[in-house]
Amino acid sequence: MVKAMVNKVSLLATGALLAGLVGSASAQDAKIVIGMSGWTGFAPLTLADKAGIFKKHGLDVEIKMIPQKDRHLALAAKAIQCAATTVETHVAWNANGVPIVQIFQMDKSYGADGLAVRSSIAKFSDLKGKTVGVDAPGTSPYFGLAWMLNKNGMTLKDVKLTTLSPQAAAQAFVAGQNDAAYSYEPYLSSVRDNPASGKIMATTLDYPMVMDTVGCDPAWLKANPKSAKALTDAYFAALDMIKAEPAKANEFMGSAVKQTGEQFAKSSAYLRWQDKAANQKFFAGELTAFMKDATPILLESGVIRKAPDDFSSMFDASFIK
Repeated sequence: MVKAMVNKVSLLATGALLAGLVGSASAQDAKIVIGMSGWTGFAPLTLADKAGIFKKHGLDVEIKMIPQKDRHLALAAKAIQCAATTVETHVAWNANGVPIVQIFQMDKSYGADGLAVRSSIAKFSDLKGKTVGVDAPGTSPYFGLAWMLNKNGMTLKDVKLTTLSPQAAAQAFVAGQNDAAYSYEPYLSSVRDNPASGKIMATTLDYPMVMDTVGCDPAWLKANPKSAKALTDAYFAALDMIKAEPAKANEFMGSAVKQTGEQFAKSSAYLRWQDKAANQKFFAGELTAFMKDATPILLESGVIRKAPDDFSSMFDASFIK
């Protein structure tokens, strides 16, 4: 069972890891430190940073690459003010005592996350007793695998899990290790590019449950509403640049994950950026509906122990108006 609460002991244990982050985050009140990963869907934040869009919006933003399994610890320790992650992860963090408020949606996965299996595996029931490489509990891949199994009458207990990061899971699978792997772009493309290793049996085209949002610490958000609004507007400006100057934008975004612009464009084709209109529609009802749908699976997989009492406190739609 995953430990449900982030306590003082666990935070102290990670103090050495986070000390450098805390120092940089408290350098000046106007600075925003955002925790994220190399997931393709987060790339517009990289673009806003590298192309000077944040600065044009009066922001001093620092992006910190922090594994998803540790991002909530950085948030709880005030090492970061905001974080990019999946919607169900926001639910888990709130339920486990680390409050965060979602302020805008970045993307929806359209095949960018998926389950790779050996050619001999034809259906989900064939996975029973098989070894699956997947990221740690509390991460998007862990939830994605649990979601797909749930929709096929199975649970995580029906398979053997080996904990690997999305990149390592894909690399191990291509190298012939494990029976299956759950990963996402840009790493999932290594499986697409090596069909001899196996096949991608299911993606978010079949099971649409990966959608990413940026959330911020509620205390920081209350004290810095103008900065939060500027951060949101900068994201939408980055999307405008992707449309207006796609080649240049793809080069910027690809550089963060050691891809060429052309490679990045290929991997990003498996997701959809969410503009202001899409955000407004999402926050109007779809967000809450998905959080409620995700909760039973978070409970079943042991990521949370108790369902949240209030979903409305987990987002603020005022910044996308």
